[in-house]
Amino acid sequence: MQGLPFQTITEFVALGLTLIAGMFFGLAVAPGGRKWKERYQELDVENAAYRHHAETDLREANQRVQQLEAENARLQKASDTKPAASDPAPVTKDEESSGSGWRGWFGWGRDNLSRISGIDEAREKRLNELGIKTYREIEKMTAEDEAALEQRLDLESGTIGNQEWREQAALLRTGHEQEHGSRFTEKETA
Repeated sequence: MQGLPFQTITEFVALGLTLIAGMFFGLAVAPGGRKWKERYQELDVENAAYRHHAETDLREANQRVQQLEAENARLQKASDTKPAASDPAPVTKDEESSGSGWRGWFGWGRDNLSRISGIDEAREKRLNELGIKTYREIEKMTAEDEAALEQRLDLESGTIGNQEWREQAALLRTGHEQEHGSRFTEKETA
C-alpha cells in the first residue's frame, strides 16, 4: 500500500511541529517585523509630541480663562457702581479716538432714538442717515454740534437744547427709563 509518506501519529506530530517551527523562524527572519517596530516607535514619538502640544494649549487656554474671569469680575464690580443719571458716563479712549459710540458688531447696532421726546420716526431715520445712531452720540453733542444739527434737520434754533435731547439720551443710555418717563413723556402730555 503506497499512499501517504507519513503513516503513524508520531510522524504526523513531527511534521506539524516542523511546520510551526518554520513559521516562527520565517517571522523572526522577515524584514517586515522590523518595519512595524520602527513605525510603532515613530507613532509613539508623534503621539508624545501631540500630547505635549495639547497640554501646552490647554494650559494657555486655562490661563486665558482665568484672566477673562478676573476681567469679568472687575467689570461687574465697576458696573455695580453705576453713575447717577445726571452724570454722563465716562468716555473710553477708544470712543474718544473714534469720535462715535460703539455701534455693535459690524457697525449696525443702534438705539431707538424715537424714544427721545422731540424725535419721531422720520427724524430718527434722518439722524441715522447723518450718522447719529446711538444715545451716546446725542449725549456727547456740544452746543455747536446742536446748532449744526438743527440746521441740517431744518429745526428752529435752540430746539435741541429746549427739548433736552442730551439729557434724555443720557437717561435712556444709562437705563433710567422711569425717570425719563416721569420727566419727559409726562411733559409732552401735559
